[in-house]
Amino acid sequence: MSRVVLGVGASHTTLMNTRWDEVAHLDRACQFRDALRDAREQLERRVPDIAVIVGSNHFRGAGLDLMPAFTIGVGDLISVGEHGTPAGPQTTDPPAALRLCERLVEDGIDMAFSTELMVDHGISHAIQYLLPEGVPVVAVVINVFAPPLPTLLRTCRLGHALGSAAHALPGDRRVAVVGTGGLSHTLPFPDWSSPSTDDDRFLVESWREARTGWSTNESRRRRIILESPAVINSGFDRAFLDRLVAGEHEALAQQLNNRALVAAAGNGGNEIRAWLAMRAAVGSARGDVLSYSAVPEWLTGMAVAVFTPDDPSSEQEDDRDRLD
Repeated sequence: MSRVVLGVGASHTTLMNTRWDEVAHLDRACQFRDALRDAREQLERRVPDIAVIVGSNHFRGAGLDLMPAFTIGVGDLISVGEHGTPAGPQTTDPPAALRLCERLVEDGIDMAFSTELMVDHGISHAIQYLLPEGVPVVAVVINVFAPPLPTLLRTCRLGHALGSAAHALPGDRRVAVVGTGGLSHTLPFPDWSSPSTDDDRFLVESWREARTGWSTNESRRRRIILESPAVINSGFDRAFLDRLVAGEHEALAQQLNNRALVAAAGNGGNEIRAWLAMRAAVGSARGDVLSYSAVPEWLTGMAVAVFTPDDPSSEQEDDRDRLD
């Protein structure tokens, strides 16, 4: 019987690649980097056969011409490789991905699917910093930046269905689930339906060209983002992590609507949907926050947490059997 062997939640930022030297002396940046390494080592000890990465797409590869709530890659996975993230085709397992997709639909989740899914650091940051080399990836992309967005509760239901689908995979698959994004931060992203400034109009037009023209627009878009002030709500972030560890993710999703979420955590806080889906997928699990730091140099509240399901046998015995 297949099973979920570990869940990982992690914030992401391309600034780890492009501006690390500027923060290398700061404990809060080093704590996040070290926690990513710790989580990767825990994943390695669990020896996953496949990793489901739940994340977002920042209008590179998916745009306003077509924006599903939930998309799963069932074929090729192409990372655009912006700002030092992995570029090109990634290792995948199309039969397993298609089986997951079919099971999700059977469980009432209306999934879009792609046989050539383009992703950015909303998925590839986890590949770069968390996954053991060679582990096949199934990418699940949640729309978190182009309202109307899926509700938090609907996202939890996606996670529950994803966990069930993982357990139903044929064979004896060891599945890791990674949720990547957030925590609190604010991006200078306008309402796509009513842009008001030249920068707003530029961004919205670039979002219409997300699949073919993202690289042409990247320089100006990057400038707009990096010139924006850091807006981080550490109180929200810590309370969110506490509730995830306590297994209160569904109650939180019922209590928090999107307007209240954005008011508390900024529009970038919408990425907590990936954490909620991951947490729901791992079911009953012990949660441990490995690090949390507000990192204004990266514009974001940065956290790493791991969630260990109750059902796997001890990792030492499992791993010894598999590696002998």
